[in-house]
Amino acid sequence: MFILHEILTNLKNEFTTSRKGHERGSWFVYTILAILVPFTSSKTSNLLRCLKTLFGITEIEKKRFYTFMASPKIPWQRLWQRLWQMIPYPLTDGRLLLALDDYINPKTGKKIFGCAKVFDHAAKQNQSKYPWAQNVVALGLLKIVKGRWACLPLSYRFYHLKKSVERINCHDHRRPLAFESKLEQVTQMITAVATVFDLSRITVVTDSWFGNNGLFRPLRDQLGRRVDLLSRLRSNSNVFELPGTQAKGRVGRPRKYGKKLGTAAALAMKFKSLAGEYSVNLYGRERIVIAYEQMAMLRTLRSAVKVVWVYRRNQWVAIFSTDTSLSVQQIIEYYGARWKIEALFKELKRDIGSAETQTRNQQAVSNHLHFCMLAASVAWIYADRISKTPKRRHLVEGRSHYAFSDIRRSITQAAVEDNFSRLFPLPRKSAINSLVGILLRMAA
Repeated sequence: MFILHEILTNLKNEFTTSRKGHERGSWFVYTILAILVPFTSSKTSNLLRCLKTLFGITEIEKKRFYTFMASPKIPWQRLWQRLWQMIPYPLTDGRLLLALDDYINPKTGKKIFGCAKVFDHAAKQNQSKYPWAQNVVALGLLKIVKGRWACLPLSYRFYHLKKSVERINCHDHRRPLAFESKLEQVTQMITAVATVFDLSRITVVTDSWFGNNGLFRPLRDQLGRRVDLLSRLRSNSNVFELPGTQAKGRVGRPRKYGKKLGTAAALAMKFKSLAGEYSVNLYGRERIVIAYEQMAMLRTLRSAVKVVWVYRRNQWVAIFSTDTSLSVQQIIEYYGARWKIEALFKELKRDIGSAETQTRNQQAVSNHLHFCMLAASVAWIYADRISKTPKRRHLVEGRSHYAFSDIRRSITQAAVEDNFSRLFPLPRKSAINSLVGILLRMAA
């Protein structure tokens, strides 16, 4: 309870000391708790119902709360920076592991901010490949929390197509949008995070779409050699040997690339017989992995990298890292931990229920996603700071670690205690608080 109080107090202190700032800070704290209560989705109407029913804030008016949820005066930049500073032991093996990916959020309705016809590469046969959806580029921190990998959301951006930016600017001249590519948005987010974690080595773990020179070169220009890239190598990417020493007296510039070795797919077949066994902490347990490593040059990055081919039956995957000091086990484990950002998207969209929001204007849509992502990070920080590991409520075969829902349940139990309401005084004690125990037993 006191750990939760300390985390929320640090966030509340980022609001102004005026009367309205104090009120916004109190509403902000309890809105974060309402999002984490595992009873309903995080639609604004459900959050208001939760504040009145579970926490006893009966005097809050519907219109004022809706205005607060769409307020442009919530200091999100200061709140996120404060949250980043509260993360306990953010480094893994002396590195800041940042996971990067994007996801789509399908919607219905034509006047929703950020929506456009977006290509869905994971669409099934009975689904549209171009759904009407929001495209969100997200950045998260990978770290081990109580024996399992977790992804803490750090920042996000809405990606808009050029034609969508022109359409939005035609209808709203007060706050015009500027077109930014996904790579430009990612560079801005990583640079902002790097200013808080000064002098820390940064390793960006991403899929093959972002793993190219379009991201690597701007990051090196902004942050220097303390930033590295760890990604998947495409099967048709050409791999070259490291350049050798140039003979004395030879005319011309030194060679940038050595002999061409072949594509990643051709080399996977060539190196399969030379692969060895490695013990790696992968997907929650120690596994024996068959892999082969090779130092090489990639023209897509114009840099020396360490490439690791991982074999499983008749399948293989090639992973590269610009940080050549990483071992084979580290490269495989870090890339396997990247899957946790996909789990984060599921937690945001389904568990917390951010996909069910009915907000439409720009400020309300942005605020709601800020609330959901910040609440998810608060949950993981809380789980990392408590002494006991959360107990898994629903046992699943092959899974021994706790789930995100177990953290939410633990936070809810701490938030509904009487002592917690004394630390954060309420206008009036709820007459329906006797139902809290029943609701928690019903909730997942």
